[in-house]
Amino acid sequence: MSDVKNILLVDDHPMLKKGVSQLINLEDDLNVIAEANNGDEAIRLALKLMPDVILLDLNMKGLSGIETLSALKRAGVRSKIIIFSVSDSESDVLQALKYGAVGYLLKDEEPDSIIENIRKAINSEIVISAPLTQILARSIIPGKKEINPIQLLTPREIDILKHLAKGKSNKVIGLQLDITEATVKVHVKNLLKKLNLKTRVEAAILAVENGL
Repeated sequence: MSDVKNILLVDDHPMLKKGVSQLINLEDDLNVIAEANNGDEAIRLALKLMPDVILLDLNMKGLSGIETLSALKRAGVRSKIIIFSVSDSESDVLQALKYGAVGYLLKDEEPDSIIENIRKAINSEIVISAPLTQILARSIIPGKKEINPIQLLTPREIDILKHLAKGKSNKVIGLQLDITEATVKVHVKNLLKKLNLKTRVEAAILAVENGL
C-alpha cells in the first residue's frame, strides 16, 4: 500500500513493545518505523524520523511520558502522540491532553481497538479508551470544581515546588536534584506560569496549602 503510516513505539517493557509492534505490523497501512526505550531516545528518533504517530508509555525510567510529550511538543514534533498506559488516573488523562496528546489508551485495550484508534488518531480524531470517557465528561460539565492547577505540573516541576516550599534557593535545588541552576530557573518560571502566580513565595504558600 502506497500510503503507509509510520509509528514510533516508546516503552521500557520489551515484551509489551514486541507484542504491540507485531500487532501493528500485521496491518498493510501501518508500519512500526522504530522503537525507543526511554524519553530521551524517543525525542531523538522522533526528530530524525518524524513518524506519523508516536505511541508513548506514561511511566518510564528517566523522563516520564508527560515530560517526553512536553519536550516533543516544544521541539516542534508534529506526530500524533497517543499516551499508552496502565494508569486510569483522572489527573494523568487530563494532563496528557493538556500537553497535546491526541489520545489516551489503556494497555489492556483490545488489539482490534488499538489499531482502530491509531487510524482514528491519524485522521485527527481524539481517541480515548472507553473506561476513561467519564473522566472527560466530568471535566467539561458546567459547575464542576476546576482542576487543581498543581495537577498540570510535570513530576520535575512538582519536585522543585516542594523545594520552594522549604525556602531553598535555585542553586541548592539544583545541587539536590542534580540539575543546573539555569535549568531550575526555567522550571520555576514554567511552574509559576502554569499556576498563574508571580512570585516564589506565592508558589511556596500554594505548595504548603496542598500538602507538598
